[in-house]
This record gives sequence, C-alpha cells and structure tokens, in this order.
Amino acid sequence: MKILLVGEYSRLHNSLKEGLLAQGHEVTLIATGDLFKKFPSDIPLFRKYDHGLGRKLKILVYALSRIDLTSIALRKQFRRIKKQLVDYDVVQLINELPFGASLKVEREIFEYLRKNNKKLYLLSCGNDHISVKYAFEKKFRYSILSPYFEGKLPKANYKSILKYIQPKHKDYHDYLYEQLDGVIASDLDYHIPLQGIPKYLGLIPNPVNLDQLDYQENLVSEKVVIFHGINRRTYFKKGSDYFEAALEIIQNKYPDKVEVLLVENLPYEQYIKKYDQAHIVLDQVLAYDQGYNALEAMAKGKVVFTGAEQEFVEYYNLNKIVAINALPDVDSIVANLEDLIIHPEKIHQIGRNARDFIERYHDYRQIANTYVQAWTG
Repeated sequence: MKILLVGEYSRLHNSLKEGLLAQGHEVTLIATGDLFKKFPSDIPLFRKYDHGLGRKLKILVYALSRIDLTSIALRKQFRRIKKQLVDYDVVQLINELPFGASLKVEREIFEYLRKNNKKLYLLSCGNDHISVKYAFEKKFRYSILSPYFEGKLPKANYKSILKYIQPKHKDYHDYLYEQLDGVIASDLDYHIPLQGIPKYLGLIPNPVNLDQLDYQENLVSEKVVIFHGINRRTYFKKGSDYFEAALEIIQNKYPDKVEVLLVENLPYEQYIKKYDQAHIVLDQVLAYDQGYNALEAMAKGKVVFTGAEQEFVEYYNLNKIVAINALPDVDSIVANLEDLIIHPEKIHQIGRNARDFIERYHDYRQIANTYVQAWTG
C-alpha cells in the first residue's frame, strides 16, 4: 500500500513508518518535528514565529488582527508541496490538529487530503475534543487537567488544552468525524473516552522499534541512578512537580545511595542518550498508560515511573510489574523509590519484565501489521 502519515508528536509515526517499510509498503511522513524534539520527516514543514522576536511579533499581530503568522507560513508551505500528497491508499493524521495551526488552515489541509486520497484515518493521540472533554468532566480519577482544577497554574496556561472543548473546535471535530474512515486510540488514556463512539476502531498500542533499542541488564553496583527529563511547557501537566518534590526527599534521605540526573527541553536524540546510564526513569504522573518516552525506556530495561493504573494491568492481563504506577502523591512516589533503593535486586527484575512486555505488545512490526488490518478491515 501507499501510505501517508501526517504529523508527529512522540516518534509514534516514525516507528510505525519503519514497521510498514519492513513489510514492503510505501510510506511518506509529513510533519513539523514537534518543536524542540525535532523528529525527522520525509516532508518537513517548518513552524515559524515560535521563538524570540518572531514570537513577539506573532503575538502582537494576533492581538491586533487575530491573524496567526505561524498558520499563514504553514499554509504557504503546504500549498507548495501539496501535489506530493495525492493518490495514497491510506492517510493517517496523528491528531485532530496535526500541524498545530489555526482551525481554518487545518481544515484546508484536511479537505485537500480527504478529496485527493482513498481512505483517511485519525489517531487519538495527544489532546483532542473527546479526551479533553472526558477529563474536563472529571471522569478520570486524575488527568492532565488536575493541575487546572487544583489551581496550580493560571487558567490562561490551559488555553491550548481547553480550546478543544470550545464550540468552534467542537464543530471542527464533528466535521472531521463525519469525513473519517475510522479512529484509532494509541493508549488507554484515549481508549477509555472513546468507548461507544461511532467509527472508533479500537486501541492499537504504540509501535516501538526494538531493533534500535538494545536491552541492557539493569544491575546496580553502586548508586541507584534516577533520571528525570523535564519539559517546562508541560511541567505540571505531566506531574513533574510531584517527581521533583519526591526527589528532594530521596536525595536528603539517601545521599550516598542515589544519583539524580535532571535534564530540560532536550531534542529527542539527546534525551534518549541521557537516560542510558540510569536505572530508574521518572516519566509522567497524570496518566493511566505509558507514553512513548516511557515505552522506549522500558524497552531498554529501565524501571519507569509512569502511568500503569489498574485499568492498564487489567487490559493487558498482567501478573508481573512492568512499570511503577506514578500516582499524584509525593509520599507514594517516595515509598516506591525507597523500596527500589533498599531492594535494588527488584530493579533488575522489573527491567526484565518491562522489556518482555514491550516485545510482546509493542513490537513495531507486529503493530504495523495491526494498523494495516484496521485500515483494510
């Protein structure tokens, strides 16, 4: 098949592309790289006016005219290359807004792709109308909106999330769902809200390219090394405040037994290299399932503190610990870290379980085949 993957947030589409290529399909990826993460793509579109003086100009122009310079720049780039985006058997969008542009520009791109290709699918991955609405109605025990409800950040900081439940976006979402051939969830945080939604095809786990991620025996010889990568844009939404508070307690209590590695806003390639020396990776708190960074760390045999709720355990029918469920509770995180520091032999076993889990449920070749079945079913 000839397949077009649109957008990239977490390396999901890159890994899916690699799995599809291994099966002999023709695959093209078009994306903006997701800000500082700089994920690769075959057809790159560049987000302009997002930094420095350009950003200040964009804010001023938008305040005066409601015109978004970044969206205009993306539209111009798209129009230059759009003839390359026709006659695909399958087009898949990473999200309702795969380029992070205005609704007008996103709709123009969507309509062109819908008109000039055979089938069009949408991933529920990242914020979208259904998952944000579910979280806003407090149907999760906790979610990325928990800091909003708790007043940890000004409400203005949540505009980029809450826009998904505004009437204009709801209209756009409804239009998309009318036109789509199907919707696929990338993990349980999106699967749970999509239950009973027409055109929902089910959950397909994130593909992980195990050929690029070597398993390492996670053995502790001296200090337990704990890694935490911080993205300042999503600091509270990922629960990094809980991790930092827990780390301060652990460092004060076990100064001779632990070493903490903290990094901020690194490009993807640098990020994954930084945690190679760690035994434990602190990923995120406010989730029921693992995101992509967590899965890749698990593939390497790390003990990852992330979403691993009971819903996740039951969905995969697990009888072994493959990741530590990081609750929005500092004492709980501290207790779990202490248990591993005092009993370092558990680190090796959980790391082995993690790798086995990724091999069984997330292998990129198997996942690619599952996508093909969903697209052709």
